[in-house]
Amino acid sequence: MNKIILLSIIVIFFSLNMGGSGIAPSFAVSLGAKLIEKKYALLLFGIFVIIGAVSFGSNVAYTLGKSLLPEKLVNLEMTLAILGSASVSLFIANILKIPQSTSQVTVGAIVGAGIYTNQLNLEILFTKIIPMWIILPLISYFLTLFLYKKIYPPRQKNLYIYEKLFANEKKIKFSTLITSCYVAFSIGSNNVANAVGPLFGAGIINIIPGLFLIAPLFGIGAALMGKGTIETTGKAIVPLGLISSTLVCFITATLLLFASFLGIPQSLVQLNLASIFAISCLKNEHQSIWDHHLIQKAFTIWLVTPLCAIGITYLSLFLLK
Repeated sequence: MNKIILLSIIVIFFSLNMGGSGIAPSFAVSLGAKLIEKKYALLLFGIFVIIGAVSFGSNVAYTLGKSLLPEKLVNLEMTLAILGSASVSLFIANILKIPQSTSQVTVGAIVGAGIYTNQLNLEILFTKIIPMWIILPLISYFLTLFLYKKIYPPRQKNLYIYEKLFANEKKIKFSTLITSCYVAFSIGSNNVANAVGPLFGAGIINIIPGLFLIAPLFGIGAALMGKGTIETTGKAIVPLGLISSTLVCFITATLLLFASFLGIPQSLVQLNLASIFAISCLKNEHQSIWDHHLIQKAFTIWLVTPLCAIGITYLSLFLLK
């Protein structure tokens, strides 16, 4: 009973932290452009995360619960270690105000358990998950770079685009909010499974009830812990206008949904920031953006926290034994 209570606390804590991290790539662009008040952004974020989780979250939950580790090895103690280490790693990133990939810390925690038991499914990890972690952010960056070059900087050949955009400013604002909701939906389709997957693998809960129960915690976590990551993503790196924010949201949400259909736990944070970096590179030149202290800090955190999750899980299982 004590372990069940502890696991419940960890799941709640982990889900709150995921919400705190996930609000940034979904609504930071809209908030940075001052299209919506924070309280309404939090409400919409929570609603669309729930819809996305229940609709399309099963594939990723199955990958995390059944594919990386043999089903017979996943028990209550291992689930405690996995979710506990992932929670600590993600909490560190939130404290540092850097949006972190909930998927990568979860996979890192599962890898730690796999290393400890020597039963990790390396084929799934190295032929499916890790390649997509590299390919999809690159697609996000270069696709944004290609499309944004069509309209920036303003020049004789693209002035007609600006005329049409200025004539439909209200529609552009509405489109930006819609795409922000689209991002929240895609977060639900992929990231809620980070908490549900290990629970499903241990036989503690079924996928659909788990997705439905845990998804609302994302909205609460966004309200409690999302301020720092919103400011980092939406304001500190590069100010985003209506057109750029809509483009960022649409590209990253679509790529994350694609990963969800494939059952790949994918980082929306990195897809989002890769797209924002592309816009910033066009506006501020490539060299200046890579010298930005926040970008250097973000890449360091992205590298360190999954490694922390691996180490904490391994140590936890060692101590529990």
